Amino acid sequence: MPRTTLSPLYAPSRQAIEQSCMKRYMDWLFVKKGLYFRDYDDLWDWSVTDLEDFWESIWQFFDIQSHTPYKQVVFRPSGRDMIGTEWFSGATLNYAEHIFRQKTTQRHSDPPALLYASEHQSLKSISWEMLEQDVAAVATYLRQQGVGVGDRVVAVLPNIPEAVVAFLATNAIGAVWSSCSPDFGTASLVERFRQVEPKVLIAADGYHYNGKSIDKTESIQELITRLPTLRQVIWVPYLAGDSATLSETWPESISQSRRFSIHWDDVLATPAPDGLTFEAVPFAHPIWILYSSGTTGKPKAITHSVGGCLLEHLKALALHQDVRVGERYFWYSTTGWMMWNYAVGSMLTGATLVLYDGSPAYPDLNVLWKLADDARIQHFGGGAAYFLGCLRAGLKPGTTFRLNYLRSIGSTGSPLPSEGFRWIYESVKSNVWLISLSGGTDVCSAFVGGNPLLPVYEGEIQCRMLGSKVEAVDGKGKPVREELGEMVIQEPMPSMPIYFWNDPDNNRYRKSYFEEYPGIWRHGDYIRITERNGVIIYGRSDATLNRDGIRIGTSEIYSAVESLPEIADSLVVGLEQPGGRYFMPLFVVLRNGATLTDMLKDRIRQTLRTQLSPRHVPDAVYAIEEIPYTISGKKLETPVKKILAGMDPTLATSKDTLRNPDSLAQFVGFTISR
Repeated sequence: MPRTTLSPLYAPSRQAIEQSCMKRYMDWLFVKKGLYFRDYDDLWDWSVTDLEDFWESIWQFFDIQSHTPYKQVVFRPSGRDMIGTEWFSGATLNYAEHIFRQKTTQRHSDPPALLYASEHQSLKSISWEMLEQDVAAVATYLRQQGVGVGDRVVAVLPNIPEAVVAFLATNAIGAVWSSCSPDFGTASLVERFRQVEPKVLIAADGYHYNGKSIDKTESIQELITRLPTLRQVIWVPYLAGDSATLSETWPESISQSRRFSIHWDDVLATPAPDGLTFEAVPFAHPIWILYSSGTTGKPKAITHSVGGCLLEHLKALALHQDVRVGERYFWYSTTGWMMWNYAVGSMLTGATLVLYDGSPAYPDLNVLWKLADDARIQHFGGGAAYFLGCLRAGLKPGTTFRLNYLRSIGSTGSPLPSEGFRWIYESVKSNVWLISLSGGTDVCSAFVGGNPLLPVYEGEIQCRMLGSKVEAVDGKGKPVREELGEMVIQEPMPSMPIYFWNDPDNNRYRKSYFEEYPGIWRHGDYIRITERNGVIIYGRSDATLNRDGIRIGTSEIYSAVESLPEIADSLVVGLEQPGGRYFMPLFVVLRNGATLTDMLKDRIRQTLRTQLSPRHVPDAVYAIEEIPYTISGKKLETPVKKILAGMDPTLATSKDTLRNPDSLAQFVGFTISR
């Protein structure tokens, strides 16, 4: 097993540590609770062994505003079972209310609430006053239409200010939010939204991507006809540009009987004489419904609680990412990825949320780095695949741009390999704080991530996050250190799903996380907890290779193979064969002009043998046109494995969830040499 370098790439200064929210929290624990912790490891150990005192301290430190007092911090009704855990019973609160309370603390500096840019829009600012006015109007309109506590409002919107306004309005009145990005196919949208029986749909007429305008009016029209519970459609004229043009393009068939449609501008014109008011709901009331990728079956409608996400986002963003009042927070995302919801959570800290809609590579890969300069972004986040794309393109943002304000860079979506870490420090900024984090839709946050008190080591996530009892376990469920193991979470967290929608007996919920180890959450990643209590993720356990009984993470193979100048991308799978044999093919995408010669194959094998081990060497290497990816940027290892084993590709995955669905055709009937 390769070990990480002992020399850190970055270490926080004494001043940075002293000014961090994490240090203030530790000092607060000492003054208010009489609790002294020598270091972060001590603090983490307390946070996962004394759940009640830890989560109550988070409530108190962040001054959570509840309309009624809580009676009990945590209650587990059935022994060790995490499902059904109750948090802060009796408390009633509102997530959006905690965002808007930040407005009153910032009158002197008056930072904007939102900054927004797109392929067709230069950077513009939206004040807290304007945001509050728009949210009040939309919330008032929704109430007038009979939308109340627990009703579902769904949206098909790009990453634009209207999406943030719509969510905050929905949450303000106690309704439940659910969104997908407009690049989802119609069948995929129906498959998700039909499950939750929405009362209102908010939809854009299209979106811009890679210099093109993609019209979605026909798709939205079909979606509406297939959602029988809809009572209202709010149309956002993103492509049309104004209501006059929109009235000519909006299909008449949609504006019939109960399926009444209205333009977004008309909704914003709704008088709100009482201003913005907030509906207090129980801690466990649903805040939003997110969806699993759907690559291996019907998407799961994962439902989170208002209180759970409120506490988790404050903990993760303020303590672990050190996001401060007035700072500017950006994460490149779409409204269909949980990182959009997480990024909105940055507003809880008083930060300005920066939005961008469009391709991260149009007109070139520098577009987001230019945004970082123009918007004076302190916290810049994206998928690991984006940073690796910049690396392979030879970008040097630190030379091209000033990046004076940039304080942290966040990476998630897939493991960021060592060369990604090195590129950040060599080509972006030598003293930036790199935060690699991993969690997911399951908790709308991270289990492992950043820490302002600790150094950054190459290829390694800094820590297990507070309140997240992450362990690596062997095949018998026993915790291991400095060895590859299955990632589990041994104690409940408030942001774990309250349930899956339409899963009354929690059968899908239990099967998703608790089937392997009863009472313990199996997350589906293989990890190693290092000698420093950092974490290295080796890929999904359902795609992890098993060679001669030795488990191999796919990410380390990709890191080694893609370091070769001829290789643009790669994918490896393991195929179980009759008689207990195992066949491991490697698929590579070549750079322009490269050819998969026997000499290159030998170099690939030698690289893997030298950098990793003989077990990492594939049985065969094949050149293909492109690697299949999900919309959120994950390689489709498991579906490819199923297709190669003979499964119908329509059963192996849903094409609507893929960025490049035609790429699956390469593997149908693929003849591999065994």
